[in-house]
Amino acid sequence: MKKNFGKKAASVMAVAALSLSLVACGNGGSTEAASEAADASAGTASTAVTTSNNSGSENSQKPLVWFNRQPSNSSTGELDMGALTYNDKTYYVGFDANQGADLQGEMVLDYIKANADTIDRNGDGVIGYVLAIGDIGHNDSIARTRGVRKALGTGVEKDGDVDSTPAETNTDGSASVVQDATLEIDGKTYKIRELASHEMKNSAGATWDAATAGNTIGTWTASFGDQIDVVVSNNDGMGMAMFNAWSKENKVPTFGYDANSDAVAAIADGYSGTISQHADVQAYLTLRVLRNALDGVDIDTGIGTADAAGNVLKEGEDYRYDAETRSYYALNLAVTADNYQDFTDATKPYAPVANQLDASTSPSKKVWLDIYNAGDNFLSATYQPLLENYDDLMNLDVEYIGGDGQTESNITNRLGNPSQYDAFAINMVKTDNAASYTSILNQ
Repeated sequence: MKKNFGKKAASVMAVAALSLSLVACGNGGSTEAASEAADASAGTASTAVTTSNNSGSENSQKPLVWFNRQPSNSSTGELDMGALTYNDKTYYVGFDANQGADLQGEMVLDYIKANADTIDRNGDGVIGYVLAIGDIGHNDSIARTRGVRKALGTGVEKDGDVDSTPAETNTDGSASVVQDATLEIDGKTYKIRELASHEMKNSAGATWDAATAGNTIGTWTASFGDQIDVVVSNNDGMGMAMFNAWSKENKVPTFGYDANSDAVAAIADGYSGTISQHADVQAYLTLRVLRNALDGVDIDTGIGTADAAGNVLKEGEDYRYDAETRSYYALNLAVTADNYQDFTDATKPYAPVANQLDASTSPSKKVWLDIYNAGDNFLSATYQPLLENYDDLMNLDVEYIGGDGQTESNITNRLGNPSQYDAFAINMVKTDNAASYTSILNQ
């Protein structure tokens, strides 16, 4: 199986620029500059959508799975149904963002309730927390920010949901996007305040950036460190950066998301908790739906219905499926000091679906798969190693492409000859940009 992030395509395929209103996946080509324009437009309040495939090209009929980043409007969260129904072998695989977000918020709240007598470091009656936001335009990041604010009571409603806008610095409680909450514990009333929150984007534009989070916690602590009682992060990469830079030494509870191996191990050293988004189930589903489509069997084979090798998942416990959006969602689990030893190896295949498929009925097929950012801690250190274990079990020859986390063209330029692949698994830089990929498959 190919484990190569850097393999270069022989030629560069053109991609169509996104318009701010509608993107049609036609057959026409474009220049590299048009691809960059599409990348740039994805960072705006875009309303672009992808039309369902109608090109009839051979590549446009092949199995396609979007994973980790669901095709959607990054401003409103509205799903791009054109991309999700691109052909009759197209699916999305991710995790239940809202269920996981609520679980993280509840985990933080439970910790505060259990440790209220010691958690207020400066004794001012205010339990202050800081929040590292991954990507303000990413549905998962939005959900996690909302989940924490809902659980702690600091959320402010906007357009029918909790506002997920970064508060930036809010040590005086005057920010309009959050509010102070009160919490009564053992007869004593505490004020809960989001002291600061910030999108962790580096100077090159990459989001979910751990180094930026490590630098930011240094800035925050230099200004109001004695007020910080809890550190919360949208993911473990940023959470661990802040933990190692400051909160570990100062014994400040820190919570992340993803259950990366280093974060789970750090629970023994004071990292307070994380959320497993069942990456083992996600990675399995990412390749399993492709395998089933390639084999021409029922899509539920080896998922909700046992296959010949005995692989099967439990719907409602391991995952849920939404038929309308053709989306599989892994369900989340809280990881704390009480159970972290069960999660120490994040790259181990999930036992109920770790059985080898018969090559006579599931012969070798070639898959093109990209990771939007080769430097993303969760995807590179957890998700891809799981994929690499599952691709062998499913007899799939996968070519892995690592992006720069900034532009779609850095990835699409390496899909120079889609005809040599039997199926595609796509992880976009921006959720708006499905057309950057389908326009290539349409040609």
